[in-house]
Parts: sequence; structure tokens; C-alpha cells
Amino acid sequence: MSRSIGDTVAHSVGCSCEPDITHTILHPHDKIVLLASDGIWEFLSNQNVANIVVPFFEKDAPEAAANALVSAALSQWKRQSQSIDDITVVVIFLNVDLT
Repeated sequence: MSRSIGDTVAHSVGCSCEPDITHTILHPHDKIVLLASDGIWEFLSNQNVANIVVPFFEKDAPEAAANALVSAALSQWKRQSQSIDDITVVVIFLNVDLT
């Protein structure tokens, strides 16, 4: 689990400030890049997220897609938990031909 630099309490239980980094090769059929914290994924499945984001892709409205995801996640947190984790998301629509 990664956490902010200087969080000595979390470090004592195994958290690290070193991020997990992966590399992915994009292909021409890839249309959306979504970076999200666990606050999004706790109660929203991949399919839920796709159902929310795709209509905004068709309108070329990534900011609206991000706002809709945050609202959906927040609603689920309030419905299913007494606390709310951080809810962070970046939505990028790829509108370029990668070939």
C-alpha cells in the first residue's frame, strides 16, 4: 500500500511512499484511460464505471465523466459505510489514432 511521504504512523504498519508503477502499451482500440483511487473501486465494479463513463466519452466530456464517477462513488460510500475513503479519479479520452 502506498501513502504520502512522511506518514510515519502508517509506515510503522507497512505503508510505503513508493508508488506501484506499471507500463501498458496503448493500442488503436483503446479509447479511455482512467486512474482512480480505491475510493472509486470499493463499491463500483469495472462494469459500473464503464456504464458511467462511456456516455460521456460519446460527448467528449471527460471532466463530466470524472464528476459523475465521484458522485456515484460518494453515494455508495454514504449508503454502505460509516466512513468515506478518498475518492480521486482522472479520466482521459484518447481521441487520436495511435497507428
